[in-house]
Parts: sequence; structure tokens; C-alpha cells
Amino acid sequence: MEQEPVTSTDDDKQLKQWAMILHLSVLAGLIVPFAGLLAPIIIFILKKEDLPGLIPHGYVVFNWMISALIYAIVSAILVLVLIGFLGLLAVAVLSIIFPIIGAIKASEGEVWPYPLSIKFFK
Repeated sequence: MEQEPVTSTDDDKQLKQWAMILHLSVLAGLIVPFAGLLAPIIIFILKKEDLPGLIPHGYVVFNWMISALIYAIVSAILVLVLIGFLGLLAVAVLSIIFPIIGAIKASEGEVWPYPLSIKFFK
């Protein structure tokens, strides 16, 4: 019995699915420490060759991860003057909201650049 060739609609469906998983994998850090850092990197490394359309999604996620880290460090320093608490809260909330919106957009076939992200990867 021969296997049917993979069609472009299957590729699109698979890309949308893995892009959505990539965005949501950032939230794994809420359950397991450091999983939110490792899971997106592992998914990206394993799937970028098979699904080249995943690369822009990976760049969006990595840009946000680095940007959020920078914002958190600056906010942590600003805690000394009492305004850093608001920054830390904002980074925490946005780090939950942005991946969810990114996953929804990815399931629709769209690459959504997270607002406030510094463009390290293009």
C-alpha cells in the first residue's frame, strides 16, 4: 500500500499547527521552570528544516523572549525607586498575552510580530 504524497494543504495545516505550538510553548515556563526558554528553542531546531515557514514565527518568539528579559532586568533595577514593580507586572502580563495572541494568529496562517519587541532577528 503506497503512501499518498503530502499536499500543500497538509503542509499549511502542519505549519499552522507547529507555529501555534511554538508560540504557546513559551507558556510552558509557567508549569516547569526554564521550559518556557527551552521548549521554543527545541521546537524551532527540530522543525525549521521541515517547515521553513516556521522560521519567521521562531524569530518573533525569540525577539520577544530576549526583549522581555531586557525589560525585566531594567524593571528589577528600577524596583529600587519603586516604579520597577509596575514594569515587572507589565512584562509578566504581556508574556502571557502575547504568546496567546501569536498562537491564535498563527492558527490563522499569520505571522504576528509582538508589539514592544526589539528586532534582534529579522
